[in-house]
Amino acid sequence: MSNLRAWTSAAAICGFLAVAFGAFAAHGVTDPKAKEWMHTGATYAFLHALAVFAAVSVVKAGGRLARVTPPLFLAGVVIFSGSLFAMALGAPRWFGAITPIGGTLFLIGWAVLAWAALQKPQD
Repeated sequence: MSNLRAWTSAAAICGFLAVAFGAFAAHGVTDPKAKEWMHTGATYAFLHALAVFAAVSVVKAGGRLARVTPPLFLAGVVIFSGSLFAMALGAPRWFGAITPIGGTLFLIGWAVLAWAALQKPQD
């Protein structure tokens, strides 16, 4: 399987999990803070699943620099959304200390994607 196909598949799985966690938050979580964490995690996971699809499109259009954005976005989802999901499911509150690392990966991914989209396509 090509790298781009693998990233596309990972983005689809990320989108699936975002919807599943969002539904669980809406129907299976009663604690207001846990519900908020789940909702925030699901929202960011879904948005960055779409960002991975966008990054793959930029790579296909010849933006080789964009190849680094799917792993940045997906690592951000794992760390940012994952830490929120973990806390909502009972992990200690200090676990949230890693959440900003995921947010930073999102920011770096978006910056690299913007830069890559402005670059001259390469063969």
